[in-house]
Amino acid sequence: MPGQEGSPKTRVLIVDDHRTFAELLAFALGSQPDFDCAGWAGTGATAVELAAREQPDMVVMDISLGTESGLEVTRRIRETTPDATVVIVSAHRDPDWVVRAAQAGASAFVPKSGSLEEMLRVLRDVRQGSMLVSASVFGEPPRPRATDDPAVAALTARESEVLTLMGKGLAPAAIARLLGISVNTCRGYVKAIHLKLGVRSQLQAVVKAQQLGLVEAHSDG
Repeated sequence: MPGQEGSPKTRVLIVDDHRTFAELLAFALGSQPDFDCAGWAGTGATAVELAAREQPDMVVMDISLGTESGLEVTRRIRETTPDATVVIVSAHRDPDWVVRAAQAGASAFVPKSGSLEEMLRVLRDVRQGSMLVSASVFGEPPRPRATDDPAVAALTARESEVLTLMGKGLAPAAIARLLGISVNTCRGYVKAIHLKLGVRSQLQAVVKAQQLGLVEAHSDG
């Protein structure tokens, strides 16, 4: 593993249009035994150029680069530097953004309001290769609307997270990847949700959850 004695350090490219944040993170990485800062970019074009030239092991990407989308820049970097792991940093906590980040090719999602310790922990954990969503992204699970249905009270916090992502149209394999759990574990949560909601399919679960106010109904438009 990178960082062990005799092993190369994980080289991290920082992409953020806020110089102060970038400098603080670069300093923090430089003080760690297993990381090294491969450079800093404040624009998408510079980020793609630096990534192609430096071939970093990891890219920490702000989801918003002024008028540019960090997710679009992520897609461009994944095309030119496919071996780099991309970690999205964002002020957004909605699971929608987590899904979009994964679709863009990111391997982790971290809230910008999180601690430096949390950031470093995610950077270390994501080197294992699975999609990782920082625990503080979801915060408290959404509170259901007032209802007499006992299923609402019966759902655990993790089941609520799984149900929210089911409401986004994700299959168990994708949900498992986003939450950093095994597919079998996720399927267990899905079965529990079906049992508690008294349904037999994901579609029925989502429809009933919308009726109960557990997830928001949304259109494609």
